[in-house]
Formats: sequence, C-alpha cells, structure tokens
Amino acid sequence: MFDLLFKNIERKIEITEEDKAFCKTLFIPKKLRKKQYLLQAGDISEYVAFVNKGLLRSYSVDEKGEEHIIQFAPEDWWITDMNSFLTCEEAIYNIDALEDTEILLLDKPSQDKLFEQIPKFERYFRILIQASFVAMHKRLLSTITNTAEEKYMRMLKTYPDLVQRVPQHMIASFLGIKPETISRIRKKQASNS
Repeated sequence: MFDLLFKNIERKIEITEEDKAFCKTLFIPKKLRKKQYLLQAGDISEYVAFVNKGLLRSYSVDEKGEEHIIQFAPEDWWITDMNSFLTCEEAIYNIDALEDTEILLLDKPSQDKLFEQIPKFERYFRILIQASFVAMHKRLLSTITNTAEEKYMRMLKTYPDLVQRVPQHMIASFLGIKPETISRIRKKQASNS
C-alpha cells in the first residue's frame, strides 16, 4: 500500500527505512467507491490525500449547478482543498472518486508530527507546493491565452492516460470549454489523420 508513496517521496528527498516505518504510523489507508466523496464544499478539509490507486477530482459547483473541475488526481498524485486544510476554513471544493480509489490520508497533526520528527519532509512538501504553484500559473496563463484546440492538445500531451479515463464533459469542464467544442476538435483531428 505504501510502495507508490515512497517512490513519490524518493523522487524528491532521500528517506531511510526508519523514516518509512514512521510514515506508516501516520498515514490512514482509505478506500472510496466510485462517486463517493472525500470532501464536500462547506466541510473542513482534515486531510491531504495521496492517490495510490484510482482517480479523484476536485471541483466547485456554481449557482447554476455547473461543475468547474480544478484538478484531476490519478495514481501518484496528491489532492486536498489546500486553503481549508491549512486554515481550517470551510472547503470551497468538492473532492470525489471517479473510479474505485485507494488513498493514503495524512491529517494536519500527523503532518506536523512528521515535520517535527523528520524535518526533511518539510522540504518534500515545499517542493510539492512549489510545483503545484507553477502548474497553477501555467494553467491560468493557458486559460487566458490559448485557444480551445491548443488547451485540448496540451492536455492530450500532458495527460494522455487521463483523457481515456475521464468523460468528455469533465475534460471540457477542466479546460473551461464546452463538450461540443471537444467534439469539433476531435472531428477535425480525425479528418486530418
């Protein structure tokens, strides 16, 4: 259950067998069924979640009932409503499972204990947050400067597996375009092939 997590961590920092043993005491394994919530808007996000198997999404719902997907989290990704997790304010995002999913949860007191006992984990989480910040800014720039086709093509290149696992309307929501637009892009690609 912890192999993928430790591989993820070891890509950023070196950890010992003792570090791994301590980590195992802090993380809580959990299984979610497809469509089951990890977090609902209005609740407090008590955990950061590492996806061991499956697929989660983070999204908000506007006053018209339309979903706006902020993040997909397949295997080997982290997900939470970071503002809620850090400030204990109400979450603005829902997080639910798009597939049967296995996750490892880390609550704030356990994260603090991890940082206190093994300080290099602060570096690990700082690296994750920095990468997330950079990705968010690239996505924001893409949203305001790229055409629908450019956004879709970038997603295909960046997340080829995800496009096969996620319904078209969710991809459209993530890209901020209409599902019909994706249909037109796909038809155009098919005719150019």
